[in-house]
Amino acid sequence: MKGAVYYNEEEAKRNHAFIDDLLKEAKNLGIELKLITDSPTEPLDFILFRDRDPTFALELEQAGYRVFNRASVQKIANDKLRTFELATLLGIPAVPTFRADQLPPLPFVMKTRGGHGGSEVFLCESVKQTETILNQFNHNELIVQPFIESNATDVRVFMLGNEVLGAVKRTGAKDSFKSNYTLGGTVEMYTLNNTETKQVQAISRAISSDYIGMDFILPISGGWLLNEIEDPVGARSLYQTHEFSVAKKLSEYVKNQLDDDSC
Repeated sequence: MKGAVYYNEEEAKRNHAFIDDLLKEAKNLGIELKLITDSPTEPLDFILFRDRDPTFALELEQAGYRVFNRASVQKIANDKLRTFELATLLGIPAVPTFRADQLPPLPFVMKTRGGHGGSEVFLCESVKQTETILNQFNHNELIVQPFIESNATDVRVFMLGNEVLGAVKRTGAKDSFKSNYTLGGTVEMYTLNNTETKQVQAISRAISSDYIGMDFILPISGGWLLNEIEDPVGARSLYQTHEFSVAKKLSEYVKNQLDDDSC
């Protein structure tokens, strides 16, 4: 079995530890895996696609490669408006999400539809702040969400196929409304209840995902609300809180999927 893990050059440098773990675990399973940062030039059984580029992913699929995750997953996961529309269709509680021409009362959070890692996320508490953001971006690229008090706390659920691989409760750094671990937040293991498990499985089944993350805000009023789907999802917080190799689990999943496809 021969495959590749694809990153763009910048992200490959930033994620070298995870890549090294992937290469090691794939080798242990008898998989010949290599890193690529450009279009493949040889036949491959699969490509672990670790980028936010559904157009390129679709080109690879049309060229005959089995891509994890498929372009159809990326189109939803990397678009916050489509994510909200999916949750609404499935009846899963989600943060209300509007286009930039439908502004809710202040304060609210404005985001680009394709931002990730806490980038391009802005808390607007005044008309002046709002106008500044609107002048920076094409309005079609923006979505708006009401500010929901959560003490900068959310849960990221890691899904491998329809299995909950693990979940992490994230609390933001002091004086920040963002909960991202890479922005200085803290993390701890989180255990889903039965209702939460059914909801995340409903999402993974609906989009036929392979390996994604789902972020749920924890309002101080209780419950949880889907905020974003992450593809490709980073595993730093999962390694920090769980006693297993994510790369090993992912490699085993890929091998099993390809074995099943060949039957």
